Amino acid sequence: MKSKYLSGSIVQPMLGSLIVSVTLMATSGCVYAQTSTESNKHQLTRAEVLHELEELEAVGYNPSQGDDGDYPADLLAAEQKVAAKHQAERNALAGVGQAAQIKTTSQPSP
Repeated sequence: MKSKYLSGSIVQPMLGSLIVSVTLMATSGCVYAQTSTESNKHQLTRAEVLHELEELEAVGYNPSQGDDGDYPADLLAAEQKVAAKHQAERNALAGVGQAAQIKTTSQPSP
């Protein structure tokens, strides 16, 4: 005589609920990992957003034109110009730092 615990009518539902609970636990860990990394991102301040808009306008972007058909292209072009400007500024600072380093190392010792 078979035990009712070993019969398929009781084991199958228990096995199904076990699989569902393991799946839920595994996916909830992934969701938590995503939210914890997203919460570590820097939230832009109003001043930072205004500064970025001023930089974009300085290189020719006009946000008041609205959606005139060139919207993403003109914004992307302005962002590329700002990025090139920032890169040129970094290169200039690096050049000044290298020149100062060369000047101090090339001076003769007394």
